[in-house]
Parts: sequence; structure tokens; C-alpha cells
Amino acid sequence: MVKPKIKHIPNHVAIIMDGNGRWAKSRGLPRLAGHRAGTENVRRAVKCLSDQQVKYITLFAFSTENWSRPQIEVQGLMRIMEGVVDQETINLHKDGVKLIHLGHLDGLSESLQQKVQNALDLTKHNTRGTLCLAFNYGGRAEIVDAVRRILHDGITPDNVDEALISSYLHTKDLPDPDLIIRTGGEMRLSNFLIWQAAYSEYYATPTLWPDFGPKEIEQALIAYSERERRFGGLKRKG
Repeated sequence: MVKPKIKHIPNHVAIIMDGNGRWAKSRGLPRLAGHRAGTENVRRAVKCLSDQQVKYITLFAFSTENWSRPQIEVQGLMRIMEGVVDQETINLHKDGVKLIHLGHLDGLSESLQQKVQNALDLTKHNTRGTLCLAFNYGGRAEIVDAVRRILHDGITPDNVDEALISSYLHTKDLPDPDLIIRTGGEMRLSNFLIWQAAYSEYYATPTLWPDFGPKEIEQALIAYSERERRFGGLKRKG
């Protein structure tokens, strides 16, 4: 069977990685086993998207709201995160991928903060691709932070426009996401890139994140390719 050709590849794909807990529950496993399976799928997904020439990939790993989860689960997630940073930073660097953190490092353990900062420093000059990890991130908090910095810098109201606000966001050096994928069957943004996603295309799938493999990624890219993005304009004639 001949694979369909993907006509238009998005420049920036962002993913809400949902369904780890349900994946574990369906197998009679603790929730942290699902989170470990989810982190193991990150490398596979990033490689698949990179092979499709997607230049920017953003993964929503831990939101500011996730701190309200049971403490034992949050602590386990932090340990998993430390292990992932240790394991994957060298591989990303060898592949020429630049790592960017979206969100706040404060609130994380000193050891995790240092590991993340070391990864950012090591990969900051890489140019073959960009992987953004939204960890301890919230879209509303990001906008509030931007407004506070604008006020602190003494910028007058007449000089505030969309471009200025964008320049104060965590994503100031990134293009807006062309495609946002959510796994796990839910149909909401969950406070993820709410400013940047104004004209993003959305793709939701019932597939749980640990099972979201190359076939599912290809289906999402094909669906995106078949859409016509008008950014508020009218459909092109002819």
C-alpha cells in the first residue's frame, strides 16, 4: 500500500501529551508507570516529527495546575523528569537539537533546575531543530508575567500592540504553532499556549499518549495538510 504524500508539513507542532494515567490504569499499573511510558514515547515522537522535517516541536509536560495532584505523584513526576533530562540531553545535542524551556524553573528542586539549565546551555547553539519543553508552564501565567514586565519597563499604553506582547512571552523567539495535537480524547487546550494558538489548527485523537506512534503522527500531519488555513480571511478562489 502506497502511503499518501503529505503536501504541507507544519513548521511548528505542539502536543498536549494526555492519557498516561489512563494508559496505566487500563493495564492495572500505577499512574507513575504510565508517566514513565509517556516519557519513553517522547524520543520516538520527536524523531518521527523531525524525520518529517518539522522544525519546531513543543511538548506540554507539566502544567502549573498539575501541582494540585497527589504529592506522591508529583514527586514521582519530578524524579522521572530528572532522569529524562539526564538521558536525553546528550542525544539531543548529538542530533543538533536546541532545547528550550517554557515556564518557570522556580518551584522545582535545585537539582532539577540545575539539570535543565545545563541542558539549555549545552544545546543553545544547535541549529538542526528546536524542542521546547513546557514544564511548570501555564498560558495565563505567561501572559500575566508578560504584562508585569511591560509595566516594569515603563512602556506606555500607546506602544502596546500584539507584537510587543508576543516579544515578552516565553516563546518570543519561536513561531506560533501551526498544529496543536491533543492525545487522550479530550477537546480542550488546558491553558496551553493560549496566546500563541489563536490561529493554530487542532487535531484531537482518542489514542493515549504512550501509544501515539508514527502511524498516528502521520495521520495528524495528513489531516493538517488537507486543511486550508485562512487566518480570518476568505477561501481562495480557483
